[in-house]
Order: sequence, then C-alpha cells, then structure tokens
Amino acid sequence: MDGKKYGIIGGSGFNDLGEGAATIKATTRYGDPSGTLRNLVVGEHSVVFLARHGDDHTIAPHEINYRANMAALKDQGVHAIIALNTVGVISKLPAPGGLAIPRQLIDYTYGRKHTIHDNESGTLDHVDFTEPFSTALRHAMLECAATAGIEIHDGGVYAVTQGPRLETAAEIDRYEKDGAQYVGMTAMPEAIIARELGMDYLCICLIVNYGAGRGDRAIHDDIEISMQETRSKAIGLLDAFFDGKL
Repeated sequence: MDGKKYGIIGGSGFNDLGEGAATIKATTRYGDPSGTLRNLVVGEHSVVFLARHGDDHTIAPHEINYRANMAALKDQGVHAIIALNTVGVISKLPAPGGLAIPRQLIDYTYGRKHTIHDNESGTLDHVDFTEPFSTALRHAMLECAATAGIEIHDGGVYAVTQGPRLETAAEIDRYEKDGAQYVGMTAMPEAIIARELGMDYLCICLIVNYGAGRGDRAIHDDIEISMQETRSKAIGLLDAFFDGKL
C-alpha cells in the first residue's frame, strides 16, 4: 500500500459498516456532515468511514451536504476516497449483481452546492476535471480485483441524476444516447469537491438494477434481489485492497 489515509463513503446498504468502531462527531465551515465518522482499522490501515445518507439513511441524494462530507474527511487527514455508489445499468451487460469502476461521468444534477469556491471562501480555481476519477486509484483497485479473482467491469460513463425519484424510460434512452452506461444519484458533486480539496476519488458502482424500461422485472424487485450480492462483492474487494476485514 502507499501509506495514504483512506476514507470510505458508503451509500445504500452500508450503514452498518464499522458499527462499534470509535466515532467522531465532526463539523466544518460548511456545516455538519451526513453522520458520525467511524475510525476503522482494516488490516494495518486506518480508514475513516462515513455513511453518505446519514447514520439512519434518511438524507435524500439532493439534500446531502456534500461539501461538509468532503471537508470532514479532509480534516481527518484523508488523502484518498473510495466511494460506494449503488447504480442502475442501462446496457444489458454488466448485469445487476456486479461491480463496475467507471472512468467518466455526466452531471445532470441541479441546485446542489457544487464547489467550495463560494463568495465566503474568497478564492476561485477552475479545476481540471478531464478525468473525474483518480487514474492511479482506479488502476490500483482494478489490479487488486484481478489479483484477488474478483470480477469487476472496467470503464463506462456514470450519469448522475437528481433523485430521489427514479428515472423515466425516456430519460434512460436519453442517457444512453449521451453515452452513459450507469445511472445513479450521488457521484456529483462528491467527485469535484474531493478534487478541489486535493483528495483522490474513486467510484465503485454496485449495479443493483436495470434502468427504467430495460429490465424484465420491476426496478425495486431487481434491487431487492441484487443488493446483498453486490454488497458482499464490494466488501470482498475492499478487504482485498486493504488486506484486512471490514
């Protein structure tokens, strides 16, 4: 490993990760993060975990204080963030139940606080966002998956939608025409704020359903069937990456 301190941001299905660990109730100049920070020891590594939607999973995607979440992790000395994001898949493959590490994103969200460079900060920086996810961290995670024999799809475009509602079939058709393979609600502005704060950011997509109009089952039936499988695979991947048990 590289000596960096890592943060893990868990989405749906990960609220119990690190239960019983030492916690920190943090606050930042942007307000409070979604919940308490949990300090985990994974193998020989110190890892900070944060539940994106709050400790009780009550915060909708468009109401998350992304700036406070990122700033709280930065204040704890985190260098690199591994984000776990549940998504739908637009194409037939990879199928629900699998994992993917996207390479690109398209942001369809609106009304969110998308930057730390507000009037109060007194600073302005036009951050290069050509590659929204850390290339080095992507390669390290993919190499880890290959070594551990964990199947994971490499690449693709994540369409970030506003939520909390799911998409219409026509919207899914549009995202496909735009070049997207996955659709979710939380990678932005998480990724850009991490970049502005100088932290590497990696997204691991947990594919839990087909996009609207693409599957043979109701979307929530897809999610119920696939959630536990994708969670187990993601935990296995993180265990391999940190050489320890979460």
